[in-house]
Amino acid sequence: MNLLNIFRSRIFLALALIVLVLTTGILGYRYISDFSWLDAVYMTAITITTVGFSEVGPLSTEGKIFTVFLIISSVFIFAFSISLISEYILSRNSLQLLKKKKVKDRINKLSDHVILCGFGRNGIQAAERLRTYKKPFVVIEKDREVIEKFAEEGILFVEGDANEDEILGEAGIERSQYLIAAMPDDAANLFVVLSARQMNKGLFIISRASLANSYKKLLLAGADKVIMPDRIGGDHMASLVVMPDLITFMDQLGTEGKNTTNLEEVAIEDFKEHVDCNSLRDLDLRRKTGCTIIGYIEPDGNYIINPEADLQLKPKSKVIVLGRPEQIRKLHEMFHIE
Repeated sequence: MNLLNIFRSRIFLALALIVLVLTTGILGYRYISDFSWLDAVYMTAITITTVGFSEVGPLSTEGKIFTVFLIISSVFIFAFSISLISEYILSRNSLQLLKKKKVKDRINKLSDHVILCGFGRNGIQAAERLRTYKKPFVVIEKDREVIEKFAEEGILFVEGDANEDEILGEAGIERSQYLIAAMPDDAANLFVVLSARQMNKGLFIISRASLANSYKKLLLAGADKVIMPDRIGGDHMASLVVMPDLITFMDQLGTEGKNTTNLEEVAIEDFKEHVDCNSLRDLDLRRKTGCTIIGYIEPDGNYIINPEADLQLKPKSKVIVLGRPEQIRKLHEMFHIE
């Protein structure tokens, strides 16, 4: 049980004691002093609040003794309750401040991380994939309810508007490597892209777009890639009609988790740390791991599909590898790829 739960249970106890005092006072005046129910409620209220109003009628000896007992017990119980409620409020605020400080410290230690702006449907999907591949990321979200809903999942949140430079700074924009603008409003994404590009010239920016005329604007604003989820969804559904088997096969290559991936992108430097390789033939991945190299990415970003075995490998290039999950795992283990 955490500290807040302990305080809550003690507050429930205090409330129960207050209800007990009120009930005891009303029943006592009703049956000991033979007051009406309304007069019993009135006498109980002025007694426990010690306001000093006059009694509704003369009190018997038993009524006076009962009144003394009610005053003393109510003073202690109300003092106890007020102290608990104050302690709970102060502790809750202190814990919130402590959590924010811890999150801020963790963000300040990050570098080459991803900043994810917006935590709607697309943002959540992006976060799940980033967590699967253990890529550190920070989410900027202005909806407090969304933050509280996912707070227990260990996600680093910065509360605020991603359009504000200060909020981007809190997310570590200067040290980040990627930014994903996943907000549903194209105008909001456009402002984020403009601000992020000014604050970090080397940042790789990926933006979501809903409207076709927003596509070029986002690219001009500084986005490196613009994704239109609605168009992708429509193309995918139409392709299932035109070439269903091919699309179904491509879906099988999708990655639901790192342990079930069929495709992998590997930097040439990861291989050269373990084997002396100048060409794809030297890697011999098919024999060693069962994986097949289906693509090669040159240092300048040029893509070569189904490269020749004698292709000479260049520094800072990458290969795209296809294989079954167990073959991909073997690749990772053999070359210590994280």
